[in-house]
Amino acid sequence: MSWLVNDYRKHKYLYVMIFPVVLFYLIFHYVPMYGAIIAFKNYRIADGFLHSPWVGFDHFISFFQSYYFWRLLKNTLLLNVYMLLISFPAPIIFALLINEIVSKRFKKLVQTITYLPHFISLIVVCGMITQFLARDGFITDILVWFGMERQVLLAHPEYFRSIYIISDIWQGVGWGSIVYLAAITGINPELYEASRIDGANRWKQILNVTIPGMMPIIIILFILKVGHMLDVGFEKIILLYNPNTYVTADMISTFVYRKGLQGSFEFSYATAIGLFQAAINFILLITANRISRKVSENSLW
Repeated sequence: MSWLVNDYRKHKYLYVMIFPVVLFYLIFHYVPMYGAIIAFKNYRIADGFLHSPWVGFDHFISFFQSYYFWRLLKNTLLLNVYMLLISFPAPIIFALLINEIVSKRFKKLVQTITYLPHFISLIVVCGMITQFLARDGFITDILVWFGMERQVLLAHPEYFRSIYIISDIWQGVGWGSIVYLAAITGINPELYEASRIDGANRWKQILNVTIPGMMPIIIILFILKVGHMLDVGFEKIILLYNPNTYVTADMISTFVYRKGLQGSFEFSYATAIGLFQAAINFILLITANRISRKVSENSLW
């Protein structure tokens, strides 16, 4: 413990700064994990965590055998795969494009405009999407002008994933590009000079200098994204979906919300599903990190 005391004396202000963060995670992330035991119990509020009867893996088995299991798993995985293929590369491509803009004034203007949607409340964003895609919304009017039948787009399950992904790109592409722009600024300028001497044009400089320089941060963020493959942000989905679109829009997280906090208040059943979701995310995170470590020199640990 002497090394810890010495390190504290040397960096005491850093310890003071990190203490609220550690306290936050202990109180709101680690202490509540004790409540996960109700996934293996038939939890009743009157009996509490300790005195509720044990049921073992009954809730897990019930979920795996239910009609909703494969639909929820398919919807969650499909949406996340589409997000990885379409939404994840969008900030990378946008950062590369921004980096190629010569005019600083125009670059700042584009960055400011694309950053703004990130600061709009999610409630407001979903309200805008609902209004724009309504029967008389302006996006619907544009699509009707191109020959599509007038309809409420959010009422059709086949459009939900496209709406979710496009709106996610619009809201996050500018803000998400910041970390990649920071990675680009950290690339040694001498590498660009050497590539120009070798006759490389701008496109070859991007392929051989810029993208390799961004690769460590790209891989780390990709691993973190894979670690949340079953953890789609349910707030936006709940605000946009409806019973007509459950067939494609209902995710594991939204199902947990409905089961645990709406209707029958099946706390144990919802906790079991959430625990299953967390376990799969953990396995995916470990697997992605191990593959990355074998394929490249970059990994989280």
